[in-house]
Amino acid sequence: MSAEAKLASLKLELPEVPQPVGSYTSLLVTGGFVFLSGLLPRRGAEVVYRGKAGADLSLEDASSAARLCALNALAVIRHGFGTLDRVERIVRLTGYVQSHPQFFDHPRVLNGASDLLREVFGEAGIHVRSAVGVASLPANAACEIELTLKVR
Repeated sequence: MSAEAKLASLKLELPEVPQPVGSYTSLLVTGGFVFLSGLLPRRGAEVVYRGKAGADLSLEDASSAARLCALNALAVIRHGFGTLDRVERIVRLTGYVQSHPQFFDHPRVLNGASDLLREVFGEAGIHVRSAVGVASLPANAACEIELTLKVR
């Protein structure tokens, strides 16, 4: 099943394509790879999930934030290439989780994003990953993800 068909079968709608809020581009193709800038859990201009995992947000809410970040990534990819079906492989996900100093479940938070990519792309959505806890993120966002991928 194609990625676009899988997205439809999951009844997922992609959010509005997030626009850069600084001096950078959202998507860059170079050396055979596609790099996506960091994506926050936004709907339009609004950051939906704010605060620190383990203090302001539960593990479940933080994981939902990561899933929304991944949906925003898919919106950027579709905007850049016209379809998700051009994705050959999700190569790497780097995730940053704003967290309380005693919170240690960063990988479980990022499963929200990783699981979505696997659901949409199947085996091609399985990737390598880094999960990093940080003291703060732009707009007090709960998390931020970056993707590296290959397209056909």
